Amino acid sequence: MSSFLLLICLGFSVFVMFFSHYAAAGVVTCSGIVPMKYRYDKISITDFGGVGDGKTVNTKAFREAIYRIQHLRRSGGTLLYIPPGVYLTGSFNLTSRMTLYLARDAVIKAVQDTGNWPLIAPLPSYGRGRERPGDRYMSFIHGNGLHDVVITGENGTIDGQGDIWWNMWRQRTLQFTRPNIIEFVNSRSIIISNVILKNSPFWNIHPVYCSHVVVRFVTILAPRDSPNTDGIDPDSSSDVCIEDSFISTGDDLVAIKSGWDEYGIAYGRPSSRITIRRITGSSPFAGIAVGSETSGGVEHVLAENINLYDMGVGLHVKTNIGRGGFIRNITFSDVYMENARKGIKIAGDVGDHPDENYNPNALPVVKNIIFKSIWGEKVLQPGSIQGLKNSPFTGINLCNINLHGVPGPRSTPWKCSDISGAALQVSPWPCSELASTNRINSCSDHI
Repeated sequence: MSSFLLLICLGFSVFVMFFSHYAAAGVVTCSGIVPMKYRYDKISITDFGGVGDGKTVNTKAFREAIYRIQHLRRSGGTLLYIPPGVYLTGSFNLTSRMTLYLARDAVIKAVQDTGNWPLIAPLPSYGRGRERPGDRYMSFIHGNGLHDVVITGENGTIDGQGDIWWNMWRQRTLQFTRPNIIEFVNSRSIIISNVILKNSPFWNIHPVYCSHVVVRFVTILAPRDSPNTDGIDPDSSSDVCIEDSFISTGDDLVAIKSGWDEYGIAYGRPSSRITIRRITGSSPFAGIAVGSETSGGVEHVLAENINLYDMGVGLHVKTNIGRGGFIRNITFSDVYMENARKGIKIAGDVGDHPDENYNPNALPVVKNIIFKSIWGEKVLQPGSIQGLKNSPFTGINLCNINLHGVPGPRSTPWKCSDISGAALQVSPWPCSELASTNRINSCSDHI
């Protein structure tokens, strides 16, 4: 057996032993959503001329290796092994029934040749690029219409080398929307695990129009001042599970989306049945967010066992006039936050519009949002919950919430308007709009 195949077999054995121990400990996991596949057919990027010297451009090697996987169609699929080294490459497309496996000390690094970066069409639920009109740059690692794909390994690194893209954004020289590190479109049965993502040009992981997606045991890193480097953004996707990961970026750690104004309303695909658990992270923006692009609707979301540090906003539900759609049956539970500008925020005035054709009468419906068992230290403002005058937010329920401020005048009280709901065991006490007498079932799960 070759040395790299031996490493893969050993790595897979450790992987199985780890998950068996995890399950035996009684910890709830995502493992049933998408089963991990063992690939008997294995190839290495070096078989196709790949060189991990950090200088050689390996785009041709990656594309040829994936072409081989796609067209030979081995029974059970194929594993593409990336051995230790730094593999510089342009963007590339994955294919179905494959595993991209990064060894320990393996790095897949994006070239910074932005002038030759491929362009793809805008997403129909956005109608244009998210940042710029027209097309958008293809993600570094991309998949469209795929199934049964795994990106995993021994905590190897995928480096988007985003600083050149961030500078273009800051200098307003971007011609098209920046690329994500990983994007899957119209795909199903996807696993991303045991890898490190760093310095994404834009959002890090973006499953859009997907189902049965698992993201677990990942580390996502970007500087706090890197613009729009969201960690994980499920978008018009269902049956998604995100767990046991560390995220420190320049924007929301996890943000659930479903399309932008009139385009998202017309496309009409919600995000639903999404679980987020055991996430730790830091960001100047939100820890766990819903929105602001929610025009296709977001429902049945559970975020639990979350630890947040040095945050802008701990938990953020955000939408806007013109979004339409709905945000309903969302539960945030067992959250700890420390050093945050704001603990909880629900707002109907967040985010911009794709063009002037949005319908100002398309008002979002926000209802049945539960926050329970949340503890915060050094939180400047415990919460702000402000609905829309013509579409008040209903069923906003707070239970067992303790958000401690800082001494002195920097701390500010709750701020509320155009909402209804209930509060039970909340400190500091929230606004009168939540002082409902109907508290008996106010904290029961909706999802």
